[in-house]
Amino acid sequence: MKELIKHIAQALVDHPEQVAISEIEGKHSTVLEVKVAKEDIGKMIGKQGRTAQAIRTILNAASAKAKKRTIIEIIE
Repeated sequence: MKELIKHIAQALVDHPEQVAISEIEGKHSTVLEVKVAKEDIGKMIGKQGRTAQAIRTILNAASAKAKKRTIIEIIE
């Protein structure tokens, strides 16, 4: 999951070298914290959050196969 989100994030932003993803694992869920450059936050979220929602949809489909819940947080 981490590599999938990293690949998507690097394709969207202007500064792909500043994309960092940390993974916090729990018993039933995993939280992925995506850190991008300050000027790239808007590109990750998209208009009215559509890009972020699309990323969450892809992530939910991929994590359903592993029978685990995965949450993504976009932070500065």
